[in-house]
Amino acid sequence: MAITIAGRRLSTERIEWQRLLPLAGGTLLLLLGLFCLWQAWLIADEGSAIVRVHAAQDQAVQALTTEVAGQRGKIDQVLATVDPASLGGDRDLLVASLRQQLPQIQRLELFSGNLDEVLHANYHDFGYAKAAQLMTAQSADDGTLMQTVSSGAGERRLSLVLPVGSSSRPLAWAWVELPFSPIEQRFMSIPPADGRLELRQGGDHDDMRLLANGPAAAERELTGKPVAGSALNVLAALPAAYIVLPRSVLLAALLALLGLGGSAYLWWLRVHPRGEFVYESEEPTLSDVIENQAEPVKPAAAAVAKPVPPPMPVQVDPSIFRAYDVRGVVGKSLTRDFAHLLGQSIGTVMREKGLREIVVGRDGRLSGPELAGALADGLRAAGIDVIDIGAAPTPVIYYAAYRFNTGSCVAVTGSHNPPDYNGFKIVVGGETLSEGAIKDLYQRIVDKALESGGQGSLRHVDVTPDYIDRITSDVQTERRLKIVVDCGNGIPGAVAPQVLEGIGCDVIPLYCEVDGTFPNHHPDPSDPHNLEDLILAVKTTGADLGVAFDGDGDRLGVVTKEGEIIFPDRTLMLFARDVLSRQPGATIIYDVKCTGHLKGQVLEAGGHPLMWRTGHSLIKSKMRETGAELAGEMSGHFFFKERWYGFDDGIYAGARLLEILAGDPQGRTPEEIFATCPKGVSTPELKVEMAEGEHYRFIEAFRKTATFGDANLTTIDGVRADWPDGWGLVRASNTTPILVLRFDADNEEALKRIQRVYREQLLAVDATLKLPF
Repeated sequence: MAITIAGRRLSTERIEWQRLLPLAGGTLLLLLGLFCLWQAWLIADEGSAIVRVHAAQDQAVQALTTEVAGQRGKIDQVLATVDPASLGGDRDLLVASLRQQLPQIQRLELFSGNLDEVLHANYHDFGYAKAAQLMTAQSADDGTLMQTVSSGAGERRLSLVLPVGSSSRPLAWAWVELPFSPIEQRFMSIPPADGRLELRQGGDHDDMRLLANGPAAAERELTGKPVAGSALNVLAALPAAYIVLPRSVLLAALLALLGLGGSAYLWWLRVHPRGEFVYESEEPTLSDVIENQAEPVKPAAAAVAKPVPPPMPVQVDPSIFRAYDVRGVVGKSLTRDFAHLLGQSIGTVMREKGLREIVVGRDGRLSGPELAGALADGLRAAGIDVIDIGAAPTPVIYYAAYRFNTGSCVAVTGSHNPPDYNGFKIVVGGETLSEGAIKDLYQRIVDKALESGGQGSLRHVDVTPDYIDRITSDVQTERRLKIVVDCGNGIPGAVAPQVLEGIGCDVIPLYCEVDGTFPNHHPDPSDPHNLEDLILAVKTTGADLGVAFDGDGDRLGVVTKEGEIIFPDRTLMLFARDVLSRQPGATIIYDVKCTGHLKGQVLEAGGHPLMWRTGHSLIKSKMRETGAELAGEMSGHFFFKERWYGFDDGIYAGARLLEILAGDPQGRTPEEIFATCPKGVSTPELKVEMAEGEHYRFIEAFRKTATFGDANLTTIDGVRADWPDGWGLVRASNTTPILVLRFDADNEEALKRIQRVYREQLLAVDATLKLPF
C-alpha cells in the first residue's frame, strides 16, 4: 500500500507541475515584455536627455563666463586709477590702498614691468606655478587667463595676472588671488539634468578636474567647452542609460508587444486547458508487485561496460587572486590549465564589454612562455584576438596596448618575486583590474561562466623598437652622464640600456643578461641588500649615478656615486617640481609609505598633494578619478601622465630623472640636487613574514586595538600614525604574505621613540612576532 500511495503522489505532483508551466512561462514573458517596453522608453528619451545635458553645459559656461568677466572688470577698473608716480614710492602703501578698494581679493602683489624679481627668484620659495603664470603674462594679451591655484593651506583660489598701465608697455604687473567659492557656487547651482557636469582646468589631454555635479556613472565626452577669459572649461558627461537592445524604438516596441502578448496567451491557456495531462507511474503499484512476484529474476545477459571517468577539474587557489594582480607559485597554484581558464575568464569579461583584441607579453622567467601561451589559448577560445609581443618589460606591454589601441593587455610576470613565482597583471578597457574585479575573474572560473568555442586570431609583433623611439624622441639629456644600469638579470636588461643610451647617457651595464633564475641577486630595488653590487660598481667606475630596475621593469631604484640610496619618495619630489613647473596646480599622488616631507614639497611647488593606498592598479584608478599628472610609490613605481600615458614605468621614470639631473640650470651634481630634497632619519621597508592570509587578519586586529595617543591616524591602507617629528606605518602587502613597516623621523631619538611605540602595540596583538627593529 505504501508503494501505491507513493506512486499516486508522484503522478499528482507531475500534473501540478505541468499546470504550473504556463504560469512560469507567462511570468517570464511578462517580465521580458516590460523590460523591452522600458528599453523602448530609454531609447526614445536618450536623444532628448543628451540635449538637456548640453543645454545645462551651455548654461554653466555662460554663468561662469559672466562671473569671470565681472571679477576681472572690477579689478581692471581699480588698476586703471593707479597713478604711475605712486609705483616709484612705497609699494606696500600702494598695495594696502588697492586692497581697500578691492575687499573681495585674498592676496595682491605688485611686480616690476620687466619682472626681474621673478626671473631671479628662488622658485623653491617663490613658487613654480606662480612664476610660470607671471612669466606667461608678458606674451599674453591683457594678462594671463584666470586659473586656479592651491594656497599654502591647501585652499583652492583663483589667480590672475594683470598689467598696470598700458598692456603693451606695462609699468608693473599685479598678481591677484581671489576666492574660488563664487565660481563653485555658480557651477554647483546649475542642475546637470540627467548627466554630470565637470569643471576642469587645462587642455583636453592634460586637464585637471576641479568640481563635478551629477552621477559618477555618466559617460564623459572627450572635450569640454571653454569659459572665456579663463583656463577653465565645462565638460559634459552624458547619461549612461542601460540600453542592451539595438537602438531602435520600433524593434524594442515590437519585442515588448510579443512578450506581453505571449504572456497573456499562456495565462489564458492555464485557465482554459486543452486536455487532461496523463502520466504513467514509473514506480510499481502493489498489484504490479503481486503479479510479478512469481516470475524468476533473470541474470544479466552481458556485463555492462565501465563508464569513462570525467577529467579531473582544475583546482583553483583563491589566495592567488590578490588586490591588484593574480600571483602564485608555478607548478602549484599556477599551472598551464589554470592560465587557460584565466584567459577564458578575462576574455568573457572583454566580450561583455564589447572588446575584441588584447596584447599579451611576458617577462624573462622560465615559466613565462608556457603560461603566456596557455593564457593566449584561453583568450582565443573566448573569441578574443591576441597580439603576442613576446618577452618584454611590463611597461612595454602597457605601451603596446596604447600603440595598437586595444585598451587591454596582460603582462605575465612575477615582478620582484622569487624565480618560482609568476603572475598576471591585467588591463581591460583601459582599467587595471583590482580588488573586486580580480575576485570576479575567480568567481567566473568557479561558476564555469566562461565563453568557449571561439576562434580568436593570433599575431606576433615586436613593439620594443617603437617603445624606444617614442621615449628617445621626447626625452634627451643636455649633458652626458655616466650611468651604471643594474637590471638584476630581469627583462629590463633587453630594453633599459638602449633607452638610456638613446637619450644621451654613457651606460655601463650590470647584470643586464636576461636570466629567469636571477643568479646574481633578487630583482627588487626596494631592498637595500640588492643594491650593494650597484653601489660598488658606481664607486669603482666613477659613474655619476646608478639606477636599478625590478624583474619586469616597472620599478626604479637610484644610488649616488657616494653610495647613498635615494628612496623613491625623495625622487618623487624632483619629479613633482619638474611636472608642476609646466602644470601648475596639478594633483600629485603618493602612497602611505612615503615621507611626510613630500606633502610640503608638492605644496611649495604649486601642486595639490594627495596620499592614497599602495598598489599600482589602485594608484592608476585614483589618477583617472582625480586627473592627476604624476604619482609615485615608496616601492619605486612612478606614474607620469604629463608627456606619457599614466602607467607605471621604471624605464621611462629613469629617463625623466636623468633629463632633470643633466639639465639643471645651475650645473649642480646629482648629489647636490638630491640634497635639496629634505630627508629625515628613516628606515627602508621592513618586512615580517607570515602565513598566507594571516597578515590581513593581523592588520584587522591591529587596527581595532592599537592606540597612539595624540598622533594623526591614517587607515586607508594599514595603520599610519603621524606625529610632529615623525611617523610610522604597518600594512599588509598585497603581493606576498608579509607585513610591511616603515619609520621616518626628524632625528634618531624620535625614530627610536616611534619604533618603540609600534613595537609595544604590535607585540600586544601577537607576542610571537619577530620584528626587524
